[in-house]
Amino acid sequence: MYVITGAAGFIASCLVQYLLEKGITDLVLVDDFERKDKAGNWQNKTYREIVDRKQLFKWLEKSGRGVKGVYHLGARTDTAEQDEQLFYDLNYNYSQRIWKWCTQNDVPLVYASSAATYGGGELGYEDAHKLVKDLVPLNPYGKSKNDFDKWTLTQKETPPHWYGLKFFNVYGPNEYHKGRMASVIFHAFRQIKETGKVRLFRSHREGIADGEQKRDFVYVKDVVAFNHFLMDQTPTSGLYNVGTGKAATFLDLAHATFKAMDITPKIEFIDTPIDIRDNYQYFTQADMSKVATITYNGSFRSLQEGVEDYVQAYLMNGRYW
Repeated sequence: MYVITGAAGFIASCLVQYLLEKGITDLVLVDDFERKDKAGNWQNKTYREIVDRKQLFKWLEKSGRGVKGVYHLGARTDTAEQDEQLFYDLNYNYSQRIWKWCTQNDVPLVYASSAATYGGGELGYEDAHKLVKDLVPLNPYGKSKNDFDKWTLTQKETPPHWYGLKFFNVYGPNEYHKGRMASVIFHAFRQIKETGKVRLFRSHREGIADGEQKRDFVYVKDVVAFNHFLMDQTPTSGLYNVGTGKAATFLDLAHATFKAMDITPKIEFIDTPIDIRDNYQYFTQADMSKVATITYNGSFRSLQEGVEDYVQAYLMNGRYW
């Protein structure tokens, strides 16, 4: 039996589907299941039971004896949200309680950290433990994730195997509910479908042309496969980057989306919104050298491959995975 938090959300619902396709069906889904816009992510999936996130620890106390592993992917992820207490409650304190339960009950833990912990990238993007204390995230979301990473690294008592995953720019099916925080691919598809063109943010940094901002875009199917690998194969515990290791420009992304839709590209540029401009990341690229040391036998698709699958298999017909 595996517990998956955030199971009505984007990445975790994809993990559920991935595990089901692997024949792993003894799953306990944890989240706030009241949001109707998330219903398509979980209602048609097979599971043992659903548990409201506020009731998780009561459930664990009563029924947690058979848990083989916890995937803690639930979090508050809005990078524009400025309420630090909200992030402390949902991303830090809640995660501490899960860590302590896993430690006390000898249960492996995979949890979601974030590439937002790297801030502006001043120290690079290496998932080395020694760098965590010096990272300066650009927003309360990134800070909450980095604070938890720092806390885990100070713990003498830990789960038998544990992994904090620094997800880079994840995109793919089941993000219909995310609104403004959905991937740029999702928004590009919608814009092309409605207007025949894509609007990208202008660069507000000298030396970087419009559309040349770069991110490490990673397909959610590859992300969840790596989650399962860690839980199943239990390599060395610690923090791991989850990206492709190759940064791509937003222009690359737009062109890949147009190509997947078989439409001639038409791109315009707009000002980056004021509320995110100061904290906007102009470059991210996962250093995947640590992953290489654990002989992961999976792979991470190129942006073009991932966008083609996402657009043609899901967005074109509104499908969920």
